[in-house]
Amino acid sequence: MNYFQKNRKNIIIGVVATLLVAALVALWLQKKVIHSSDDIVGAVYPLSLTVGDTLHFEDKTPFAKQRKWNFADGNSSDKNKGYHFFNKPGYYSVTLIIDDKYTKTYPIVVSSRRVEAQDSMKMTTTIDAPIQAMQFENVNFRALSDGKLFTWKFGETTGIDSKDKLATYSYKKPGDYIVTLYTDVDKEPILHRIKIVAEYNEVEEEVAVDDFYEQRDNDFKYHLQQIANGNSFNMHYNYLLNKYLCNNENSIVQVSDSKINNFYLYCTGLQFDKNNVIQTVKLNYDDAQNCVTKVDINQSK
Repeated sequence: MNYFQKNRKNIIIGVVATLLVAALVALWLQKKVIHSSDDIVGAVYPLSLTVGDTLHFEDKTPFAKQRKWNFADGNSSDKNKGYHFFNKPGYYSVTLIIDDKYTKTYPIVVSSRRVEAQDSMKMTTTIDAPIQAMQFENVNFRALSDGKLFTWKFGETTGIDSKDKLATYSYKKPGDYIVTLYTDVDKEPILHRIKIVAEYNEVEEEVAVDDFYEQRDNDFKYHLQQIANGNSFNMHYNYLLNKYLCNNENSIVQVSDSKINNFYLYCTGLQFDKNNVIQTVKLNYDDAQNCVTKVDINQSK
């Protein structure tokens, strides 16, 4: 009887054990080292927008050493987070490339911005911004214009405050201010008046605390209704996100007795499931009363 025949059982056990260890090592390598496109953690929103609206993008892929965003319009970015503007309508496949190996594609639909023709003239530049805001609050100012160059003066200082189409400013002192916008397509500056109220109202002020929160509930309700009516998604979504939710798009939304949703998914659904009527909105705040953490909504069709 030869060696193999004598030790056949032990040899078989050794081979099986070796194969089992190899399989476990391969499984561990696949889980810890080997990645695929399914492991990419990226987000692009909204998926449907109009020309000139803001497309936000963000990559949180934990193993990424380098990344590249390809927007399919001749532009790209290597940032992990940012925003992009499309200049032409169409269908775009935004691609995220991780470490030159793994890719993930996001389909984007860009619609034409509806501008009424006025004797073949360009659209009149206007400023989209609130007429009242709080001291130290980040206020968004958006230029609705055909222009390419923008210069903002928000009135609190004598200098130039921004040169972006979408600008953000926080007033340090309460008061009445005149916002001035200069563009490359307007001969005269565009003006906008805004009132900045003190962060803490004096005891003598006639506006009660309940009235203040009711105004905020109604303001939130108004901008949700604008989304439901099919108006600019980005403008109203970003306004609510920045002003009330402290930029937390995962804030809880509870609609009547339906299941709990997050703010982004709710607004996206509201955009496509139109003709909803927002009846009431109740905002719930964190302990510091600074950020809305939950929104209770009653709506109907």
